[in-house]
Amino acid sequence: MTATADIPKLELHLHLEGAAPPKFIQSLAKEKGVDLSGIFDEQGNYKYDGFVDFLRVYEAACTVLTGPEEFYKLTKAVLEHSAAQGVIYTEAFVSPDFCGNNDVGAWKEYMAAMEQAATEAEATDGIILRGILTCIRHEGPDTAKLAAKCAQETAGDWLVGFGMGGNEMVHRQADFKYAFDMAAEAGLHLTTHAGEWGGAKEVRDAVFDLGVERIGHGVMCIEDMDLVEHLAETGVVLEVCPGSNVALGVSDTWAGHPIERLRAEGVKVTVSTDDPPFFHTTMCREYDMLAETFGWDDARFAQINRTAAEAAFCDDKTRARVLKRLES
Repeated sequence: MTATADIPKLELHLHLEGAAPPKFIQSLAKEKGVDLSGIFDEQGNYKYDGFVDFLRVYEAACTVLTGPEEFYKLTKAVLEHSAAQGVIYTEAFVSPDFCGNNDVGAWKEYMAAMEQAATEAEATDGIILRGILTCIRHEGPDTAKLAAKCAQETAGDWLVGFGMGGNEMVHRQADFKYAFDMAAEAGLHLTTHAGEWGGAKEVRDAVFDLGVERIGHGVMCIEDMDLVEHLAETGVVLEVCPGSNVALGVSDTWAGHPIERLRAEGVKVTVSTDDPPFFHTTMCREYDMLAETFGWDDARFAQINRTAAEAAFCDDKTRARVLKRLES
C-alpha cells in the first residue's frame, strides 16, 4: 500500500479554530497578557475532561483570536500542516461568533483575511480551502439567525456552506430551520453536526427537519438500520471523524467504530480530523488506523476521497480540478 502521507486527501470536517496548534494559542496568549494556563497540561497540550469541558476549553482558546490578523495567521498555519499531510482540498468550519460577534461588517473583514491566507496557501502548497460558516447550537436559534445573516451577505466562491456545531444535547435541529432556510436561500450548501452524541434521532431530525446534504459525524445512525438504509438510498454523506470519536468516547475503540459497517451498508462516508490537536490526530494517523483496523487499502482510500470530492460544496470547476489531482 502507498504510504499514507503520499495519498492525496480531501477533508470536509475541520474546525478552523479547533485546528489551532496549542503553541499558536499559547504564543497569542503571552503576547496579549491573557492567562490560559488552565487549558493546557504539563506537556503543553489542550486539557479537558469530556465533551462539555472540551467545548469550554475550545471557546477559551478562541478568546485570544481577537482580530482578522490572527485568523490570517491561523489559516496559514492550519493549511501548511494540512498540506504536509497530503491534503489537497479542505473545507473548514468557521463561526462569526468568534469573528466579530456576528456583526456582518466585522465578519467580512475576518473572512477576507482567511480568504487571503487561503489564496496564498494554494499558490505555495497547492492546497485548496473553502469555508463553511457555522452557527453554535448552544447559543440558541436567535443567535443562529445572526450567523445566517453573515452567511447570506458573504456567500460565494469561497464561502460555500452553512452548518451548525456545538452541544448537540441543547435545543432541537428543527429550532434552527429558519437560519438554515436563510442560508439555503443564499445558495449555500447545508451540513450540521448530528449523531455524535444525540443518537440516531438527531441524524433523522437533521435530514428531515433541516434538509441537509451532509451530516457532521452521524455515526450513531447505526442504531437505526432503517435510517442507515435511507441514508444509503438518498446519498446523504457522513463527515466521519473516527479519531475524534474515539478520543471523546463516542466509540470505545477503533475496532468498535461503525465507519466500516456504514460503508459496507452503502452509506457514503468521508474521513476527517475534526479538531486535530485536541484529539492528538492527523489525517495520516486517521488513514494509518483505518488501514490497520479495517484493512483499508489504496483502492478504498481512493473511493473515500472520490466520495469526498463529489460531496464537496465547491463549484464544479474547482471539483474538476480536485478530481483531476486525485486521478493523476
